[in-house]
Amino acid sequence: MAIKLTTTREAAQSNGIKMLVYGGAGSGKTTLASTTGGKTLIVSAESGLMSLRDHDIDAIEVSTIDDVFEAYQYVQSGDGLEYEWICLDSLSEIAEVCLAAEKKNTQDPRAAYGETAEKMMRLIKAFRDLPQRNIYMSAKMSREKDESTGAFLYGAMMPGRQLGPQLPYLFDLVCAMRCETNSEGESVRSLQTFKDLQYDCKDRSGVLDSFESPNLSTICSKINQPKGSK
Repeated sequence: MAIKLTTTREAAQSNGIKMLVYGGAGSGKTTLASTTGGKTLIVSAESGLMSLRDHDIDAIEVSTIDDVFEAYQYVQSGDGLEYEWICLDSLSEIAEVCLAAEKKNTQDPRAAYGETAEKMMRLIKAFRDLPQRNIYMSAKMSREKDESTGAFLYGAMMPGRQLGPQLPYLFDLVCAMRCETNSEGESVRSLQTFKDLQYDCKDRSGVLDSFESPNLSTICSKINQPKGSK
């Protein structure tokens, strides 16, 4: 095997940003895809593109996991190579559709969940590993009560017990879409980037603030900005 020598800086820049955002219904996960600042393709499984009706973003609507894999083939050649950002909205919906199909093919629910987990992991890694692309994936938000503390724990919602806990390991950036009311009674959205006792988040870049404005272009520029520059 021929060795291809590179540097950590070159490898990081050539891979693009791989990002997962989870949040509640109506929190702005789909709208976030309009803030990339570059040529964008949305792979939508939610039939919820109305929030983007004032924008003119290319989209592929999918109804099966096979449709999503076809979209993956599309972005690897021809016109599909033009997209700087590829957005999957949402992983939760795609997984639920996949699970429903698997349940029809087996009498064993455990096998259906296992097959769904395997297919979804393969799909997520395929999109994540596209070189020179920024990848944004959204997910619904789960809420579980910690019986020992009484606090609610939030993370990405996926069917079964395998997928949800594994998702944070697959991305450079995992954010919670937070919607809070300020002192003037206005709803303010922000992306939480740090892990605390309630929200499962992470920022491998180490350059983002604990809460960032929900703008993918701004976040991308901040991460790609040379260290020490302003």
